[in-house]
Amino acid sequence: MIIIKEWLVNVVQLNKINVVGLGPGNIEYLSTVGIECIKEAEIVVGSTRQLSDLKAIISEKQEIYILRKLTELISYLKENKERKITIIVSGDTGYYSLVPYLSKNLSKDILNIIPNISSYQYLFSKLGENWQNFRLASVHGREFDYIKNINEEDIAGLVLLTDDIQNPYEITKNLYNNGVRNLTIIVGENLSYENEKITILEIEDYEKLNRKFDMNVLVLKKGENYGKK
Repeated sequence: MIIIKEWLVNVVQLNKINVVGLGPGNIEYLSTVGIECIKEAEIVVGSTRQLSDLKAIISEKQEIYILRKLTELISYLKENKERKITIIVSGDTGYYSLVPYLSKNLSKDILNIIPNISSYQYLFSKLGENWQNFRLASVHGREFDYIKNINEEDIAGLVLLTDDIQNPYEITKNLYNNGVRNLTIIVGENLSYENEKITILEIEDYEKLNRKFDMNVLVLKKGENYGKK
Protein backbone atom coordinates (compact mmCIF):
# COMPACT_ATOMS: atom_id res chain seq x y z
CA MET A 1 0.00 0.00 0.00
CA ILE A 2 2.87 2.39 0.80
CA ILE A 3 4.45 1.65 -2.60
CA ILE A 4 1.21 2.60 -4.39
CA LYS A 5 1.00 5.91 -2.52
CA GLU A 6 4.63 6.73 -3.34
CA TRP A 7 4.02 5.95 -7.02
CA LEU A 8 1.00 8.27 -7.11
CA VAL A 9 2.99 11.09 -5.53
CA ASN A 10 5.78 10.64 -8.07
CA VAL A 11 3.34 10.77 -10.97
CA VAL A 12 1.94 14.07 -9.73
CA GLN A 13 5.43 15.51 -9.32
CA LEU A 14 6.40 14.52 -12.86
CA ASN A 15 3.31 16.10 -14.43
CA LYS A 16 4.21 18.97 -16.72
CA ILE A 17 0.94 19.75 -18.49
CA ASN A 18 -2.05 21.01 -16.54
CA VAL A 19 -5.49 20.64 -18.12
CA VAL A 20 -7.89 23.05 -16.45
CA GLY A 21 -11.66 22.90 -16.80
CA LEU A 22 -13.07 26.40 -17.26
CA GLY A 23 -16.53 25.40 -16.11
CA PRO A 24 -19.60 27.03 -17.68
CA GLY A 25 -17.48 29.94 -18.88
CA ASN A 26 -17.53 32.86 -16.47
CA ILE A 27 -14.21 33.19 -14.68
CA GLU A 28 -16.07 33.46 -11.35
CA TYR A 29 -16.69 29.70 -11.57
CA LEU A 30 -13.04 28.82 -12.12
CA SER A 31 -11.54 26.84 -9.23
CA THR A 32 -8.77 28.22 -7.03
CA VAL A 33 -6.48 25.39 -8.11
CA GLY A 34 -7.27 26.15 -11.74
CA ILE A 35 -6.42 29.83 -11.27
CA GLU A 36 -3.04 28.93 -9.72
CA CYS A 37 -2.25 26.56 -12.60
CA ILE A 38 -2.95 29.34 -15.09
CA LYS A 39 -0.96 31.99 -13.21
CA GLU A 40 2.07 29.73 -12.77
CA ALA A 41 2.18 28.57 -16.40
CA GLU A 42 4.78 29.73 -18.88
CA ILE A 43 2.40 28.83 -21.72
CA VAL A 44 -1.40 29.04 -21.63
CA VAL A 45 -3.30 27.15 -24.35
CA GLY A 46 -6.94 27.77 -25.20
CA SER A 47 -9.47 29.06 -27.70
CA THR A 48 -9.74 32.78 -28.49
CA ARG A 49 -12.88 33.10 -26.38
CA GLN A 50 -11.45 31.18 -23.43
CA LEU A 51 -8.27 33.24 -23.38
CA SER A 52 -10.31 36.42 -23.63
CA ASP A 53 -12.39 35.35 -20.62
CA LEU A 54 -9.16 34.74 -18.67
CA LYS A 55 -7.38 37.99 -19.57
CA ALA A 56 -7.71 39.23 -15.97
CA ILE A 57 -5.39 36.49 -14.70
CA ILE A 58 -3.06 35.99 -17.69
CA SER A 59 0.02 38.22 -17.60
CA GLU A 60 1.92 39.78 -20.51
CA LYS A 61 4.94 37.64 -19.59
CA GLN A 62 3.10 34.43 -20.38
CA GLU A 63 3.12 32.90 -23.84
CA ILE A 64 -0.30 32.37 -25.43
CA TYR A 65 -1.12 29.54 -27.81
CA ILE A 66 -4.49 29.86 -29.55
CA LEU A 67 -6.00 26.44 -30.16
CA ARG A 68 -6.71 25.65 -33.82
CA LYS A 69 -5.65 22.35 -35.40
CA LEU A 70 -5.24 19.56 -32.86
CA THR A 71 -2.36 17.93 -34.75
CA GLU A 72 -0.44 21.21 -34.57
CA LEU A 73 -1.19 21.42 -30.85
CA ILE A 74 0.36 18.02 -30.19
CA SER A 75 3.51 18.97 -32.07
CA TYR A 76 3.72 22.23 -30.15
CA LEU A 77 3.29 20.49 -26.79
CA LYS A 78 6.02 17.97 -27.60
CA GLU A 79 8.38 20.76 -28.67
CA ASN A 80 7.76 22.61 -25.40
CA LYS A 81 7.47 19.66 -23.03
CA GLU A 82 10.11 21.04 -20.65
CA ARG A 83 8.13 24.23 -20.01
CA LYS A 84 5.17 24.77 -17.66
CA ILE A 85 2.03 24.45 -19.76
CA THR A 86 -1.63 24.89 -18.86
CA ILE A 87 -4.34 23.93 -21.34
CA ILE A 88 -7.83 25.38 -20.89
CA VAL A 89 -10.84 23.22 -21.81
CA SER A 90 -14.52 24.13 -21.66
CA GLY A 91 -16.79 22.89 -18.89
CA ASP A 92 -16.01 19.58 -17.24
CA THR A 93 -12.68 17.99 -18.21
CA GLY A 94 -14.39 14.58 -18.12
CA TYR A 95 -17.32 15.34 -20.42
CA TYR A 96 -16.70 15.65 -24.18
CA SER A 97 -13.46 17.49 -23.57
CA LEU A 98 -9.99 17.50 -25.12
CA VAL A 99 -8.60 15.13 -22.49
CA PRO A 100 -9.06 11.80 -24.36
CA TYR A 101 -7.29 13.22 -27.42
CA LEU A 102 -4.40 14.48 -25.29
CA SER A 103 -4.13 11.16 -23.46
CA LYS A 104 -4.07 9.23 -26.73
CA ASN A 105 -1.48 11.41 -28.43
CA LEU A 106 0.70 12.21 -25.43
CA SER A 107 0.41 10.22 -22.20
CA LYS A 108 -1.91 10.18 -19.21
CA ASP A 109 1.15 10.26 -16.98
CA ILE A 110 2.09 13.81 -17.98
CA LEU A 111 -1.42 15.25 -17.63
CA ASN A 112 -2.51 16.90 -14.40
CA ILE A 113 -6.28 17.30 -14.79
CA ILE A 114 -8.13 19.98 -12.83
CA PRO A 115 -11.90 19.37 -13.21
CA ASN A 116 -14.74 21.85 -13.05
CA ILE A 117 -18.52 21.78 -13.30
CA SER A 118 -20.18 21.39 -16.68
CA SER A 119 -22.70 23.71 -18.32
CA TYR A 120 -25.49 21.20 -17.69
CA GLN A 121 -24.67 21.03 -13.98
CA TYR A 122 -24.83 24.80 -13.85
CA LEU A 123 -28.16 24.84 -15.71
CA PHE A 124 -29.77 22.27 -13.41
CA SER A 125 -28.65 24.27 -10.38
CA LYS A 126 -30.41 27.30 -11.88
CA LEU A 127 -33.53 25.17 -12.35
CA GLY A 128 -33.30 23.87 -8.78
CA GLU A 129 -33.39 20.28 -10.00
CA ASN A 130 -31.18 17.19 -9.96
CA TRP A 131 -29.90 15.65 -13.17
CA GLN A 132 -28.98 12.11 -12.13
CA ASN A 133 -32.06 10.59 -13.82
CA PHE A 134 -31.40 12.30 -17.14
CA ARG A 135 -29.38 10.79 -19.97
CA LEU A 136 -26.48 12.98 -21.05
CA ALA A 137 -25.40 13.10 -24.67
CA SER A 138 -24.12 15.36 -27.42
CA VAL A 139 -25.21 16.13 -30.97
CA HIS A 140 -22.39 18.65 -31.32
CA GLY A 141 -20.70 17.38 -34.48
CA ARG A 142 -21.86 13.81 -33.84
CA GLU A 143 -24.86 11.55 -34.28
CA PHE A 144 -27.21 10.62 -31.45
CA ASP A 145 -30.67 9.08 -31.81
CA TYR A 146 -32.54 11.32 -29.39
CA ILE A 147 -35.93 10.16 -30.71
CA LYS A 148 -35.19 6.59 -29.68
CA ASN A 149 -33.49 7.54 -26.42
CA ILE A 150 -36.21 9.89 -25.17
CA ASN A 151 -38.56 6.90 -25.07
CA GLU A 152 -36.39 4.91 -22.68
CA GLU A 153 -38.59 4.27 -19.63
CA ASP A 154 -35.89 4.57 -16.97
CA ILE A 155 -34.91 8.17 -17.69
CA ALA A 156 -36.46 11.53 -16.80
CA GLY A 157 -35.33 13.03 -20.08
CA LEU A 158 -32.29 13.99 -22.13
CA VAL A 159 -29.60 16.62 -21.80
CA LEU A 160 -27.97 17.51 -25.12
CA LEU A 161 -25.01 19.61 -26.14
CA THR A 162 -26.02 21.07 -29.51
CA ASP A 163 -24.46 22.80 -32.50
CA ASP A 164 -25.58 25.14 -35.30
CA ILE A 165 -27.11 22.34 -37.39
CA GLN A 166 -28.55 20.17 -34.63
CA ASN A 167 -29.89 23.13 -32.70
CA PRO A 168 -32.80 23.29 -30.20
CA TYR A 169 -35.30 24.23 -32.90
CA GLU A 170 -34.38 21.42 -35.32
CA ILE A 171 -34.31 18.85 -32.51
CA THR A 172 -37.67 19.81 -30.98
CA LYS A 173 -39.32 20.09 -34.40
CA ASN A 174 -38.07 16.62 -35.27
CA LEU A 175 -39.38 15.23 -31.97
CA TYR A 176 -42.78 16.88 -32.43
CA ASN A 177 -43.10 15.61 -36.00
CA ASN A 178 -42.37 12.12 -34.72
CA GLY A 179 -45.30 12.28 -32.32
CA VAL A 180 -43.52 13.22 -29.10
CA ARG A 181 -45.76 15.10 -26.66
CA ASN A 182 -45.86 15.96 -22.94
CA LEU A 183 -42.28 17.18 -23.05
CA THR A 184 -40.88 20.36 -21.49
CA ILE A 185 -38.14 22.08 -23.46
CA ILE A 186 -35.44 23.98 -21.57
CA VAL A 187 -32.67 25.88 -23.36
CA GLY A 188 -29.83 27.50 -21.45
CA GLU A 189 -27.77 29.98 -23.49
CA ASN A 190 -24.54 31.77 -22.56
CA LEU A 191 -24.71 30.14 -19.16
CA SER A 192 -22.93 31.99 -16.32
CA TYR A 193 -22.38 35.10 -18.46
CA GLU A 194 -24.13 38.47 -18.12
CA ASN A 195 -26.26 37.71 -21.21
CA GLU A 196 -27.38 34.34 -19.85
CA LYS A 197 -30.81 33.29 -21.09
CA ILE A 198 -32.95 30.33 -20.01
CA THR A 199 -36.02 29.51 -22.11
CA ILE A 200 -38.70 27.08 -20.87
CA LEU A 201 -41.67 25.99 -22.98
CA GLU A 202 -43.73 22.95 -23.95
CA ILE A 203 -42.94 21.01 -27.11
CA GLU A 204 -46.20 22.20 -28.75
CA ASP A 205 -44.64 25.69 -28.80
CA TYR A 206 -41.44 24.58 -30.53
CA GLU A 207 -41.90 27.17 -33.31
CA LYS A 208 -40.93 29.84 -30.78
CA LEU A 209 -37.43 28.35 -30.96
CA ASN A 210 -37.08 29.16 -34.66
CA ARG A 211 -34.16 31.55 -34.23
CA LYS A 212 -30.40 31.67 -34.00
CA PHE A 213 -28.90 30.28 -30.80
CA ASP A 214 -25.75 31.16 -28.91
CA MET A 215 -23.79 28.37 -27.22
CA ASN A 216 -26.35 26.37 -25.31
CA VAL A 217 -27.49 23.28 -23.47
CA LEU A 218 -30.82 21.66 -24.33
CA VAL A 219 -32.87 19.77 -21.72
CA LEU A 220 -35.78 17.57 -22.81
CA LYS A 221 -37.78 16.89 -19.66
CA LYS A 222 -40.55 14.29 -19.66
CA GLY A 223 -43.89 15.16 -18.08
CA GLU A 224 -45.58 12.86 -15.57
CA ASN A 225 -47.85 11.41 -18.25
CA TYR A 226 -45.19 11.04 -20.93
CA GLY A 227 -45.98 8.14 -23.24
CA LYS A 228 -49.51 7.68 -21.88
CA LYS A 229 -52.52 8.09 -24.14
